[in-house]
Amino acid sequence: MHQIKAQIEKADKAIIAEDFDTLMGIYTDDAVLVIEPGNNAIGKDAIRKAFEHIAVYFKNGLQVAQNDMEILETGDTALVLANTILSAPNLPDTERKATYVFNKKSGVWLCSIDNSYGHEVIVNRTSNNIA
Repeated sequence: MHQIKAQIEKADKAIIAEDFDTLMGIYTDDAVLVIEPGNNAIGKDAIRKAFEHIAVYFKNGLQVAQNDMEILETGDTALVLANTILSAPNLPDTERKATYVFNKKSGVWLCSIDNSYGHEVIVNRTSNNIA
């Protein structure tokens, strides 16, 4: 199994278990998390706080899984395209076309950009600017 895929599976399990210490070990120090289109958390402290709020918002029942994934790798950078499935007590199964960027640091792949919304960040930004 590709190390990036293993890191994403580890992250998904940590999100479900609300194990934020393990989850933060998967991110670079200056990582960006798209909380929702137009709202990003930058850096591990902000990302941890965002995931703590996300857990509460989804009634501590968020489920995350990857349906399919493609990893495009060059040197110490990789782009991951994934079909991410989310569900929670207040959210029906939802598939997102996620995009992630990973960088290899000291031989370990770490997430530097976590965008579970994929191109939706553009669609929503454009929609908001039209109104």
